[in-house]
Formats: sequence, structure tokens, C-alpha cells
Amino acid sequence: MIATSPRGRGVLEILLGTVFISFSAVFVKLAHVGPTAAGVYRNLFGALALLLLTAVRRETLWRGVTPVFYAVLAGVFFATDIFCWHRSILYIGPGLATIMGNFQVFVMALVGIAVFRERATGRFLLSLPLAVVGLFLLVGFRWGDLDASYRAGLALGLATALTYAGYLLTLRRSQRAATRLEAVPNLALVTTVTAAILWIVAMALGEPLRIPDGQTWLVLVAYGVLCQALGWIVISRGLRTVEASRAGLLLLLQPALTFVWDITFFGRPTTLLEALGAALAIGAIYMGMGSARR
Repeated sequence: MIATSPRGRGVLEILLGTVFISFSAVFVKLAHVGPTAAGVYRNLFGALALLLLTAVRRETLWRGVTPVFYAVLAGVFFATDIFCWHRSILYIGPGLATIMGNFQVFVMALVGIAVFRERATGRFLLSLPLAVVGLFLLVGFRWGDLDASYRAGLALGLATALTYAGYLLTLRRSQRAATRLEAVPNLALVTTVTAAILWIVAMALGEPLRIPDGQTWLVLVAYGVLCQALGWIVISRGLRTVEASRAGLLLLLQPALTFVWDITFFGRPTTLLEALGAALAIGAIYMGMGSARR
């Protein structure tokens, strides 16, 4: 059976974690709070879960100034990413906002080519026009009919991809530093910093942080614990035993499932061309992962 081997268990762990995080945008849509407040509570509840796990595992949160510096920098990128992504979800829907956020693989690959002198593979060069065609099929034919908020949502989706790539690159650099934290306490520290930054932003914008009802409490706790903490912990465990190409394919279930949840839960009107565009965009993201992984 698939779960008897380490790789089989790893596949199941990645699948389970991917299903958890695929509900991230759905929880944002269901919460009766503003987009910044949703980000505060995602990271607050996620940080509490991660800090508890850090204590149970008796791991340390302090190994000098360097890990804290990278945690703060990663927190700035991640807070900006959440700020943009949550607003994009509200403007263009969970499915498209999540697909656009996953365009970070192209940013990562381009940084690798420009900064780290990595070679541009044929797959990557093919993935770029495929992504453009997929995005055009999703929104291009009706561009003239889109209102200002929808166009703003698309721009915020692209900003999400840029800032998410910055977050991932900073995390990678922090884990390669001579002095570094273990993965769970590092993520706990980053998540705590992110929650603090978003709280300051919410205060500055005058966005209320009060949780108004039981549904929102349940949604936000699930968002923080399942998506920010448990989902990525389970995925990280699976990544240890599953080869990168298979793991990348499994992780693509996140934008695919989120697009399905958008149609199922929120009645997103989707034509055959738009469905084809979503499939092309997700396929292009997978092809682009070949360069981003290196």
C-alpha cells in the first residue's frame, strides 16, 4: 500500500497539507473581518500553534541576532504578501487570486537566472508564454468589461507573486546561514513578526480587529492553525522523502483546488475558455518550478 513506504507516507503528508492550505483563500472570503484583520489573526493563531509546538519539542527561539534579522525581513515580505493577497481575493475571487500568487515561481526563476547565474531551461522559456496565454484566457477576452476594483485585484495578484517570492528567498537564505533556527521555531518567529506588522497596519488604516461572530472565530482559528501552522508542517515532513518534481506536482493541487472551491462555494461563473486558461496557467506554474527549485 502507498502509506507503507517512507515515500508513500510523504506523498500522503504533502497531499493532506496541500488540501489544508487550499482552503486559505476560502477562509479569508468567509471571515466577517477586513483583509488586514484576517491576516493578523491568521498569523496570530498560527504563531500560537507554532510556539506551542516549539515548546513541546524543546527547541530554542534564540540563536543570536542573525536569525532574528532574517525573521524580521521575512516578516516584512510576508506581511506585504498577505496584505496584497487578501485584497486580491476580495476583488477577483479566491481561485484567480491564488493562481496569480503562485506566479512567484517565475519571479524565483528569474532571480535565479539574473542573480545566481542559473541557466534558463527550455521548460522555463516555454512556461512563460503558456502562463500569459492562460491568464489571457482567464481575463483577457473581457478586459474592457472589468471594473476598476477587478483590475486592481489583478495588479494586487501580481504584487502577491513578487512579495511571496521575496519571502521565500529570505527564508531560503535564513536556512542557509551559519547561525540559524530549526524550521518550526523559525516559522514561529516569522509568523509572530508578520502578525505584529499587520496589526500596526490595521491600526494605521483604522481597520477594526474585533471578531464579530462565532463563524468568524471558527474560520480564523482554522485559517491560522490548519493553513499557517499544521498544513506547512505536514508538507515539510513530506518533502523530506518525496522527490522535488513529484512534490511540485502535488503542491499544484493548492491553486487547482482553490479554483474548484471558488466555483463550488461562491458560484464563480466559469466558461470553458476560462477553465482552459486556469489549467494552462497551473501547468505553466509547474513547468516554471523546474528553474525555481534549483
